[in-house]
Amino acid sequence: MKAILIILDSVGIGAAPDAAEYGDVGASTLPHLAAAAGGLNVPTMQKMGLGNVPGLLPFKEKIAGVPPEAKPIASYGAMREMSDGKDTITGHWEIAGLEVDPGFHNFPFGNSFPPDLIAAFEKETGRKLIGNKAASGTAIIDELGPEHLKTGALICYTSADSVFQIAAHEEAVPVPELYRYCEIARRLCDPLRVGRVIARPFVGKPGAFKRTENRKDFAYLPSEPTILERLVAKNIPVYAVGKIEDIYCHRGITESVHTGNNADSQALVEKWTQEKDSGLIVANFIDYDMVYGHRRDAKGYAHSLELTDQWLANYLPLVQEGDMLILTADHGNDPTFQGTDHTREYVPLLVFRPGEPVENLGIRRGFYDIAQSLAKFFNIPAIPRGASFV
Repeated sequence: MKAILIILDSVGIGAAPDAAEYGDVGASTLPHLAAAAGGLNVPTMQKMGLGNVPGLLPFKEKIAGVPPEAKPIASYGAMREMSDGKDTITGHWEIAGLEVDPGFHNFPFGNSFPPDLIAAFEKETGRKLIGNKAASGTAIIDELGPEHLKTGALICYTSADSVFQIAAHEEAVPVPELYRYCEIARRLCDPLRVGRVIARPFVGKPGAFKRTENRKDFAYLPSEPTILERLVAKNIPVYAVGKIEDIYCHRGITESVHTGNNADSQALVEKWTQEKDSGLIVANFIDYDMVYGHRRDAKGYAHSLELTDQWLANYLPLVQEGDMLILTADHGNDPTFQGTDHTREYVPLLVFRPGEPVENLGIRRGFYDIAQSLAKFFNIPAIPRGASFV
């Protein structure tokens, strides 16, 4: 008996009721990218009921190319986030059973980092900090990469999320050294409740810099056990794919491979589904957010989803009776919306259980319904919040 939880990073499906508090009224990742691409070709997810989800939401914004299915093969619904925030950590932690309240600390957009934090960081690393503002990761390395190569100063920046990001050229600052600087920043940022410190290595020459897959996230430690930890405590193995290990601070994980793109993550999920007899496989498919959402590439985003759908067509037969596959997301990142940041949205919920009745799961109040459902599925004690759909 296995459960497979796949988090389609940033694949939101419509502005949440509190989107105005985040400046995100009108954001709607899936409907808008599908419209911008002239329609989305995802027949497998359509059969699972993806096109049925918009009909549950108050605005009923259709996904072009993905009509409702009369007899979907998976249960379908949408989830509304209860935690304060719209970042990766907040979404993933709530999926794992936690509620982040109050939300993590966000830095201001200009002169972002407090002087005492900068001073302490520069003293401990022995390197100057440049940047100190909210920025697109690709834009800021284009802007400050030449100065970084000339002086050795570290490029540090933030965003609308609770992040302290450090970019450095791999030839100027070896990746292990950059990770060490991030560990220092993580410790210094803990008193501020910063969600993540992120290493952003890049390569190339001025005018042609490119970020690498050696990105690493250093997350704030959760204050209570996640569903991953609760499962491992009951001798139920947890297998992590992608940046999952970093998001959950390497806790509650039996085995992990830090894949850096969707193709590698999908290959590993497929391999483990065939090899593992029991336990939870949890994966983050990162490309939609990292490669396309933040860069406002709607057509690229749509194509990436279509590639995943092609993979799903071959993958679903591997999910056997008694297994459960959950597809969802952690937040939105509407590539047609303003700015380059995440968007506060509902997320889709598709639950594929061969041999089990298909249900309309409605709108779930809290991503943590997934954790509660996993607790029920694996027959361990209920978690403190959420309602099971199992």
